Amino acid sequence: MIFFIYQLLISIILIFSPIIVIYRILKNKEHKLRVKEKFCFFSKKRGVGKLVWFHGSSVGEIMSIIPIIKKYEGDKSINKILITSSTLSSSNILEKMKFRKTIHQFYPVDHIFFSNKFLNYWKPSIAIFLESEIWPSMFKSIKRRNIHLILLNARITHKTFSRWSKLSFFSKSIFSLIDIAYPQNNETKIFLKKLNISNIKKIGNLKYIDNDDLKDNKIDKKLFSQFKKYKTFVAASTHDTEEIFAAKTHLLLKKNNKNLITIIIPRHINRVNQIIEDIKKLNLNVITRSSNIKNLSKVDIFIVDTFGETKKFFKITTSVFLGGSIISKGGQNPLEPARFGTKILHGPDVDNFKEVYRYLDLLKISSQVKSPIQCANSIIFKKNMKKVKKMKLLGKNILKNTLNELDKSLHNEI
Repeated sequence: MIFFIYQLLISIILIFSPIIVIYRILKNKEHKLRVKEKFCFFSKKRGVGKLVWFHGSSVGEIMSIIPIIKKYEGDKSINKILITSSTLSSSNILEKMKFRKTIHQFYPVDHIFFSNKFLNYWKPSIAIFLESEIWPSMFKSIKRRNIHLILLNARITHKTFSRWSKLSFFSKSIFSLIDIAYPQNNETKIFLKKLNISNIKKIGNLKYIDNDDLKDNKIDKKLFSQFKKYKTFVAASTHDTEEIFAAKTHLLLKKNNKNLITIIIPRHINRVNQIIEDIKKLNLNVITRSSNIKNLSKVDIFIVDTFGETKKFFKITTSVFLGGSIISKGGQNPLEPARFGTKILHGPDVDNFKEVYRYLDLLKISSQVKSPIQCANSIIFKKNMKKVKKMKLLGKNILKNTLNELDKSLHNEI
């Protein structure tokens, strides 16, 4: 009955989908040509042979599996690798990667009609969903075809678990369709058991794996040269109000650091114009990455309004404030900047990465801040690479164990 109601709601939304799509295209949240993939008008051909399918919601999930994709690119038993995601930003990043047999499509609307059409076309030998991507219609369609279903790097927060628990019988019927789940933390492992997954094995968080696939040494050298004589502080994955938090931190730091540039990397770049307008009220000079201005001598705030460059700025800075933590968003993944020897600063709300932050606290490379004054007092202008070695070793072991586990399923299903 609940599944019927769920399908009915999706059907009603579909009636208004043209309006929703046009709005999202105008807001630069959809690809104007490829958005049709979400309605199963595919832009790529399947080809022949065995196909392995990975699905992740957005950039973070997709980036976490790139080392796995690289390994399976060389596996002759796999003819095609399909990656699906829901966001434009993840698509833009994948376009920069030159894979031989890996293709990307946008994930379809979770209606039984589209789920069946998707599976009839792609015919995956195995389906690997990432983190918290649980889709009732697709899962039911997958199991009807006896396709092996894996939930990799699973993440269920207390908030998510509470929502699923309100529909206990329905939730358990959906989660029971998963053949094996690999939780990224102990909290998720407990929740998965309660949600009726019988086969669970913890192998670690994929986001510990060092992934340097977006190197562009020519651009990096230009960037290093451009910022060489400046002290920098990065505020990354920021949400509304957090850019002002970073700008006020800049004002405090500027009193003792005249050659300082604060780099802001918003979570959603469609907000850039509003961010610039807000920061200018503080009498700060703001420029954007896309402006290609070379002379930074009078710049206070440098806003990154381009895709796929976050890592480059982590390389050149020494301290990073991670957004989604001053406001109630649960925080963003701190592992990538930490791998570059930066100090990690965050607000009080980091529920999405509690175990990760406990580990970083043990290494003494992260600090909680609640105000611009605390943030300014916590920023350092020196990298510490010694403690990064421990993270790199942990990441290598997680990748090795993950590949061993996936190989078991792949060899059984392919």
